[in-house]
Amino acid sequence: MAAPFAELIAATNYSFLRGASHPAEMVARAHYLGLAGIGIADRNTVAGVVRAHTAWRELGGAQSGLRLAVGARLVFADGTPDVVAYPATRTGWGRLTRLLTLGNRRAEKGDCILHLDDLCDYAQDLLLIATGGDAALLGRLREVCPDAVWLAEQFQPFQMEISAQVARSPQGQAVAYPVVRTVQVAGMCAAVVAPAPGIDPDLSVQASALALRIAAELGVVGMLAVE
Repeated sequence: MAAPFAELIAATNYSFLRGASHPAEMVARAHYLGLAGIGIADRNTVAGVVRAHTAWRELGGAQSGLRLAVGARLVFADGTPDVVAYPATRTGWGRLTRLLTLGNRRAEKGDCILHLDDLCDYAQDLLLIATGGDAALLGRLREVCPDAVWLAEQFQPFQMEISAQVARSPQGQAVAYPVVRTVQVAGMCAAVVAPAPGIDPDLSVQASALALRIAAELGVVGMLAVE
C-alpha cells in the first residue's frame, strides 16, 4: 500500500503569475491521484477557497477520502519569509480575513502590504507553516502561537537544479525521462535544458532511479518530478 501523502501548500490561478490551475481542478486532481489531502493557499488572498470547497463537496466531502485545508500564503513587505496560514476555527477565519483586509487597504488594488507584526496581532486560531527556516521568525511565531507552528522549510541557496521526471500508470508501469537542468532566476524556474548538460552519467542514473523509487513508494499515477 502506498504511503499517504498530502500536498499542504498548493497555489491556484488566484496566485497571479505563480499558479495556473483552477481550484476545482486541483481538488479533483488530488482526489484522482489518491492524495490524503490538499491545502489551497494563494498569495495574500482566499479568493479561490469557495470554489475549492464546492468541488470538494461535490466529490463527497470527507467521505471522498480527501481532506481539504484552505487558507492563504502570507507574503510580507518587510523581508519576512512567507508564512502559510490555515484557520483552525471560525474565529481564525475572521482573523485571517481581517489581516488580509488590513494589508489590502494599505496598498493599491491588486497588492497587499503585510508585516510580521500584523500576523502576530492576528495569529490566534491560525495554524502556520513557516517557510525559509529563519530561526528568528520561528522564535517569534512560537511566542505568539506556541502550539500552532506546523512546519519549517529551510531555504537552500543554489545555482543549478536538476530534475528527474517519471511517468507511472495505474498498473504500476513506470518510465524515467532524461534528467533535465532548470535555470533559476530569483528563485523561479525560467528555462529547462534537456538533457542536463555537464551532469555525470552515473548521477543521472542515480537521480532517475531515486525518482522511480519515490513514485512507486507514493503510488503516483501520472507525472512526478523530483528536483
